[in-house]
Amino acid sequence: MLLAERAESERLRQIIRELQRHRFGRRAESLPEEQLQFALEEAEQIEAAGLAKTESPVERKARATKRRANRGALPAHLPRIETVVDVASTSCPGCCGTLHRIGEDVSERLDIVPAQFRVLVVRRPKYACRTCQDVVVQAPAPARLIEGGLPTEATVAQVLVSKYADHLPLYRQAQIYARQAVNLDRSTLADWVGRAAFLLRPVHARLLDPLRASSKLFAAETTAPVLDPGRGRTKTGQLWAYVRDDRPWGGADPPGVAYVYAPDRKSERPIAHLAGFRGTLQVDGYGAYKVLAARGEVQLAFCWSHVRRPFYELAQSGPAPIAAGALVRIADLYRIEGDIRGRSAEERHAARQERSRPLVEALQPWLREKLSLISQKTKLAEAIRYALSRWAGLCLFLDDGRVEIDNNAVERAIRPIALNRKNTLFAGSDGGAEHWAVIASLIETCKLLDVEPHGYLADVITRIVNGHPQSRLDDLLPWAYPATPKLRAVA
Repeated sequence: MLLAERAESERLRQIIRELQRHRFGRRAESLPEEQLQFALEEAEQIEAAGLAKTESPVERKARATKRRANRGALPAHLPRIETVVDVASTSCPGCCGTLHRIGEDVSERLDIVPAQFRVLVVRRPKYACRTCQDVVVQAPAPARLIEGGLPTEATVAQVLVSKYADHLPLYRQAQIYARQAVNLDRSTLADWVGRAAFLLRPVHARLLDPLRASSKLFAAETTAPVLDPGRGRTKTGQLWAYVRDDRPWGGADPPGVAYVYAPDRKSERPIAHLAGFRGTLQVDGYGAYKVLAARGEVQLAFCWSHVRRPFYELAQSGPAPIAAGALVRIADLYRIEGDIRGRSAEERHAARQERSRPLVEALQPWLREKLSLISQKTKLAEAIRYALSRWAGLCLFLDDGRVEIDNNAVERAIRPIALNRKNTLFAGSDGGAEHWAVIASLIETCKLLDVEPHGYLADVITRIVNGHPQSRLDDLLPWAYPATPKLRAVA
């Protein structure tokens, strides 16, 4: 009885420590790259301010010479506005003769015109016949996304990219435009977004088709708060993410991600989304995927990152030698994955058989041994049981070089959704959440392919408005567009 009470007490203490860490500590298992960049920005600002204050004219000149030598050329497509800085007189200061030009120095500086608006004026002359009084001839008006509306397709694309790629809510965009003396109400911007999302729905649906036809996908879901006016608060919907990314093993299929909104988290949702999918689905431990696998058409590969997480939380909360030992063993597996990333599926399979399989085969009995030594009511026991109950799916990566060790590809795809959720707080309705899924799918797929999203969306919207046939939707998918060339840093 006393041992049981001690075990329960320790379990409750561990839960409290975990809640305290989530409430007051850092949640991420590694420091996010964005946070590192913030720290570097601050350090670089302080260094620049210090140099500006203390460096001498000689040091400033030497630094400028070095800066010019290391600087890349500014892109050729940018417009050039030239200014000639000439001498006041071409008379020689020595003999008063006429100076002749022997060359010139040319320097370039990067300038920016913030949020420059312009007005496109379309004139359509009318013609009448002097003989036939009832004949008036005029060219038809160009097609528009919004009939009688103000925005061009490029303007709407800018609003979409700002909202879904740069995570700027519409009210903030309205504030930015107002500083340029263009007063656009948030509701007007919302109308533009809704119309564009409706227009892009067939492209989104077509994007999901080739993903379902793949032999391997990543899947995950994340919450999507949706306003529930009847109750005066938000309800919790779900955005399901399905990712194809074969780049780590050199697969030929282009990467892509499709988000699908659903009002709940029932197992029927992934079954409907992945209708017709046959192959390996890389997932976390959510039970809905097991229902999908039970039909015999899908093989589940589980995620070592999700196995690692509870051991990490235990090790961070205090002394935990078993959790720390598990982390060391899992780190050895990840070290091997780092060595073989980018190699062919065959090479990865061979390396895993030689190096990873002995580690995995040693880990399972080690976990079983430790589980037998501890109370079954502790968080550590839960973490071990989580791993052992999914062991077959965790070992699947050993026998297939195309399978990843974890589900991080789709976790990365969900991160922009989380940023939007943080800035926008919630979708206004189920329909708004569906728009979220449509536009985010196209933009995030563009990012995976290095396709510039503004140009892509502007072109796709323009082509659809002008009657692009439904039978050629493949021409409008992001991987039908050229990738942006890799650019050298200009400074």
